[in-house]
Amino acid sequence: MQGKPLDQTDAALAGVLNAASRLKQALDNNEFALYCQAVLALSAEKRGDERWPMAEILVRLREEETAMLPPGEFLPVFEHYHMMPQLDRWVVREVVRHLAKGSKPGRFTVNIAAQTIADAEFPRFFAAAAKAAPAGSVLFEIAEADLLARPQPVARFVAAIKAAGGGTIIDGFGRKSVSFTPLKNLQPSYVKMDGSITRKILSSEVARTKLAAMQRVAAAVGFGVIAECVEEPEVLERLRSLGIGYAQGFGVHAPQAIDALKLQ
Repeated sequence: MQGKPLDQTDAALAGVLNAASRLKQALDNNEFALYCQAVLALSAEKRGDERWPMAEILVRLREEETAMLPPGEFLPVFEHYHMMPQLDRWVVREVVRHLAKGSKPGRFTVNIAAQTIADAEFPRFFAAAAKAAPAGSVLFEIAEADLLARPQPVARFVAAIKAAGGGTIIDGFGRKSVSFTPLKNLQPSYVKMDGSITRKILSSEVARTKLAAMQRVAAAVGFGVIAECVEEPEVLERLRSLGIGYAQGFGVHAPQAIDALKLQ
């Protein structure tokens, strides 16, 4: 009877070691692929490269020759084993490699994990890696939830990334926040309004008021506003009428493999 708990412990430990080893193998062997979803500039005057000023990086894991696992399948495992900083470094290296070749659009945004925000070495890694890419061509997306839960680490991260030549975006803003003060203090490059607000702007005066208020703050502080989760042409037109600068979503541009990205 005493041997059974030990056997279970050994089996659990073996599972942990195997999972961690598998993740490291995937990183070492470049078993991930980059996709991206472009952001549209809503000004009617924007044409050419200015029409699609940036694209958000999305990561997929190659499970088989043609199968791609979405992040929901593997990111929780990376988080569980505290390996997100390793994955984020891999993503940055690949993004810089594409930018160095003269990719279009000329800027990419990278979602950054809370574990990486807390990694004091990451800004130094980024500063060294970014030397191979045009200045200001990499922006890091920080979730509103991380901003609210870890304001001081986020502030340090934002300052360090700016010093290294990168930009920052606050993602999903408005889901919980009721104050614009953090944005005024951080002065990000852009703020993405949460999709729960964007989806309601045709039917909700509250949603339209929130977007209008964000636009006023953005104009005063000096950052751009991106409406995410745009899925309908009517929403796109309403965003234009409200003076919102940028839009992203399946109604604007569907994710594509970065190597096959086509923008019109």
